[in-house]
Amino acid sequence: MQIHTTIASLRTARASAGKVAFVPTMGNLHDGHITLMRQAGERADCVIASIFVNRLQFGPREDFNNYPRTLAADCERLEAAGVTHVFAPDESVMYPEPQHYYIDPAPAQISILEGEFRPDHFRGVATVVLKLLNIVQPDFALFGKKDYQQLMVLSNMVRELAIPVEVLPGETVRAADGLALSSRNSYLSPEERAEAPRLHRQLARIRDAVRGGDHDFLKLETEAVAELAAHGWHPDYIAVRRRADLQPPVQADNPLVVLAAAKLGRTRLIDNLEI
Repeated sequence: MQIHTTIASLRTARASAGKVAFVPTMGNLHDGHITLMRQAGERADCVIASIFVNRLQFGPREDFNNYPRTLAADCERLEAAGVTHVFAPDESVMYPEPQHYYIDPAPAQISILEGEFRPDHFRGVATVVLKLLNIVQPDFALFGKKDYQQLMVLSNMVRELAIPVEVLPGETVRAADGLALSSRNSYLSPEERAEAPRLHRQLARIRDAVRGGDHDFLKLETEAVAELAAHGWHPDYIAVRRRADLQPPVQADNPLVVLAAAKLGRTRLIDNLEI
């Protein structure tokens, strides 16, 4: 496995790499990332992973400075998973001058759910992902479904800007108790870690109720928010939405997803379940 810290080095390696699958990450890897890497290896001759903590997608009071940076351990895991190349630039490589050009996704896609609570988040995500896609020029790009709204935004960006890459979604990987794997789970105290699966249980309760014919979505959402709050959580949202555009459902027969974000202590967790 080769580790590249410059765009020129990565592009030289990519030129002879054949069919490429690309998995962008911010590092501090967990089994969900590794599952994506292995899925990528099934689709291509070469897997390229990136590790870059992107300042543009963090809000002013978010955890950019404290975000775990574990490059050496990450590279060991990537090599074991069959990754061929790792692109690990620093900020001077990705942003050698102040960024003057940004990708601004449609307000209808980013003013809701995550966008309501993290106003510039998807602008930063879309901008860095487009830049990474231009650098790597992969045939496939893989993103996990845990970040469901991010997957929608990036899939729409690729389609509408005619970027020649196929976006492949990866299923959410969970711990045995249902907690979705996340780099931020490392922030949880032992007591918070024991409480954290309640979020998944509430989503599963809503999913099962909807499947059983209960379409009073507001009631289901309100009950779940109250249940979390009663156990020390600070929910941002729990919402049943259409999968296609994450807007409120207008017909019960639309394919749906239930999404949630809530703080437990100082850790903000997100999750979703397709219905």
